[in-house]
Amino acid sequence: MNWWQRRADNEVAVAPSLLGADFTKLREEITSLEEAGADLFHLDVMDGHFVPNITFGPFIVAAIKRITSLMLDAHLMISRPDRFLKAFQQAGVGAVTIHVESSAPVAATLTAIGKLGLRRGLSLNPDTDLTTLSPHLPHLDLVLVMAVQPGFGGQSFQDTILEKIVELKDIRQRKGYSYAISVDGGVDDRTAPACRQAGAEILVSGTYLFQAPNRQWAVQCLRGSG
Repeated sequence: MNWWQRRADNEVAVAPSLLGADFTKLREEITSLEEAGADLFHLDVMDGHFVPNITFGPFIVAAIKRITSLMLDAHLMISRPDRFLKAFQQAGVGAVTIHVESSAPVAATLTAIGKLGLRRGLSLNPDTDLTTLSPHLPHLDLVLVMAVQPGFGGQSFQDTILEKIVELKDIRQRKGYSYAISVDGGVDDRTAPACRQAGAEILVSGTYLFQAPNRQWAVQCLRGSG
């Protein structure tokens, strides 16, 4: 069984993006999504350079780790993620996902992530060709397909990325790779079915989950069991 497939019925994993949370009551927000059935938390880290927004860094991540026992995936939307890997590892994350478009040496950064004992993730923007990931796919634990331009929550899902998910699943099967396929951006009850059908195994969702009147039902809808 692969590391992300913790459910006997092979339902997709749901990863709430804390970018959508109310940070004035972060403990309650995290506890609410845990009780609703979330599998892990997705942490959008932005530096104001790689993307036009700033969120939080290792200090806040460490505080989040003290609140939850669920796995934390740090999605580093920053220009030089290679310079901050140790800080996020010490903050308690279980996975680090970097962007293939970043200024960091991708192969060396992924190697460094693995040496820290963390899951190695690589992400690409909607307009980035999938071939840019090809040299790195054998070494990945996670591929994160962005369905929106990174930087801000609440954007609309770009369904053109579904072809990338299908291709990633096909490559994995043909080559015998072991990465999980995740999708982030505009994921809700309307777009999740197409993501699942294409082959996504982890659905990242922020606005939809945190604004849902019934969060347990929202999680179930993303899984297709609602």
